[in-house]
Amino acid sequence: MKALGMALVGPGFIAAHHIDAVRRLGNVEVVGLAGSSLASAQKRARELGVGHAYTDYHELLADPAVQVVHNTTPNHLHREISLAALRAGKHVISDKPLASNLQESRELHEAARDAGVAHVVTFNYRSHALVQQARAMIAKGKLGAPVFVHGCYLQDWLTDDTTYSWRLDPKRGGASSALGDIGSHWCDLAEHVTGARITAVLADLYTAVPVRHVAAAPTRAFAKAKAAPRRDVKITSEDTASVLLRFDNGARGCVTVGQVLPGHKNDLRLEVNGRLASLAWRQENPNELWIGHHDRANAVLSRDPALLDSAARGYAHLPAGHPEAWSDAFRNLIADAYAWIRKGGTPQTKPAALPTFADGYRNALVIDAMLKSHAAGGAWQNVEDDREPPRKRGVRK
Repeated sequence: MKALGMALVGPGFIAAHHIDAVRRLGNVEVVGLAGSSLASAQKRARELGVGHAYTDYHELLADPAVQVVHNTTPNHLHREISLAALRAGKHVISDKPLASNLQESRELHEAARDAGVAHVVTFNYRSHALVQQARAMIAKGKLGAPVFVHGCYLQDWLTDDTTYSWRLDPKRGGASSALGDIGSHWCDLAEHVTGARITAVLADLYTAVPVRHVAAAPTRAFAKAKAAPRRDVKITSEDTASVLLRFDNGARGCVTVGQVLPGHKNDLRLEVNGRLASLAWRQENPNELWIGHHDRANAVLSRDPALLDSAARGYAHLPAGHPEAWSDAFRNLIADAYAWIRKGGTPQTKPAALPTFADGYRNALVIDAMLKSHAAGGAWQNVEDDREPPRKRGVRK
């Protein structure tokens, strides 16, 4: 099988995991990477064992050896780089969120739809074997009529008021922090697992750390800043949020999100309750799926390929008792992406679990509705239906 050539733009924290995932596939060549400058790209290329550093992303896109572009830049650069890659005829794998705001997300969704290439957003939690097991069980009616969908995504990496990241800068990360960064993952997971769509939200957002004492020199995500001169920065985006949800299948739900909660490292949880049974999955314990019953003992399904639904079995690569976790799920997503690319990136050949720019745009609509709900004082806000073209203001049908 001829190796596909990939290159990466934005060699920060997540870039190493993209490169690790494609190397695990065995049939993808890491051609090179581009960063904010040639010097920074060369330094990062040495660290990651990548052979070539490009002057900028324009040089990268002009290289005929590159068929696939991984966009791992800060949010405010997603539109510019992904749009240029699509116009250059490259397949694109973009980190979430798709873009820094709803308008840019819509533009990228439409451009990807018209480009005739593969387009992927890294909602990687879909690709856990037991997430796919839960999805298959719900689709087959094992839970009965849906009643409640709830959970959380809790972290503590921003607890210290001396910690700062570009994700907190609205010009680079977008208007939302906690919801846009991690709440987006939960919402995508909830819709994907249940097969239902969030139709309305009521959101309460809060900034627990309104002022941060920022080091003069920038730091990489999740890195500890050294003692240095600092300046005070007012934070305008939320670091905690609580949201009530309504789904199109009649279910209700809620999600809590926070990034300043001591002791919670990467605590994503999803539970779905139906009239017959319940399911619950936790990212920090990804090899177990809790199954709840009313009239008999509850059960825990361990990740065992021999016991999984056929739709989920391909996402488990090791025998029972051999744990698979975050990096394995990320590899699964990248494997699905390259399988789609090899089949031409057509809508008909896309793996069912693979999130696309359409899903990225859909997710942007949900997060935007949450921001509008909070801005309206905590009022219910409908989520725009992405299956229809947006109506022009002032025009009634």
